[in-house]
Amino acid sequence: MVILLNLIGAACLIYCAVIFIFGTFGSWFFLIWGAAGAACLALAQLLARGIWRALPGAFRMTALAVFSLGLLLFCVIEGLIISRFGSKGPKNLDYLVVLGAQIWESGPSRALQLRLDTACAYLEENENTLVIVSGGQGSNEPMSEAQGMYDYLVKKGISPERIFMEDRSTNTHENLLFSKAFIQKEDAQVGIVTNNFHVYRATRLADKLGYEKAYGIAAPSDKLMQANNMVREFFGVMKDWAVGNM
Repeated sequence: MVILLNLIGAACLIYCAVIFIFGTFGSWFFLIWGAAGAACLALAQLLARGIWRALPGAFRMTALAVFSLGLLLFCVIEGLIISRFGSKGPKNLDYLVVLGAQIWESGPSRALQLRLDTACAYLEENENTLVIVSGGQGSNEPMSEAQGMYDYLVKKGISPERIFMEDRSTNTHENLLFSKAFIQKEDAQVGIVTNNFHVYRATRLADKLGYEKAYGIAAPSDKLMQANNMVREFFGVMKDWAVGNM
């Protein structure tokens, strides 16, 4: 067990460092890998020195029970997230809603570019589908995410007349809430375009907000950031459940 904890701890620390050096991150969430790595190494030391066994039995049993329940919950949520990885949506949807992500001075982040390329491919194949690009401007962004997405799609050849901009939202719930105002057709079929790890939560939020016919359309994800995004999404799902958004 000591060896395993040391290996896991080292792997977490290395992953954290690799993201910092090579990753396209828009937040500091990835530092959780550094914290997890340090925790594993510390626990390995407690076991190696016999400190863990010296703790009261009731404390150890409670700690193990909490950890086991937490791990079970994590596995269940991750299973639900993975279940939507292959979502494609039917042809000839009335609208697409492309959920925003980080915009840089140089253009869309890798995650957002993958969403936009997926949306663009769909729009080229389904010429009557309209698209809503959704995302406000963060404090570290040069423009609203909606404006950056609009510019990207127009450069890719999508007609400006097909694009609506929702530029007030600050999170996924607001993306879908504010985008709904642009959907004029009753019983509209709406495709929600986002990276694969994000589809489960996005479609559940849409159901709660009254989208009657919402379909997830899964874009690929940045391979380096995938593990980080999966863990971050777990906390996103838990937060939206806790506040009643799902």
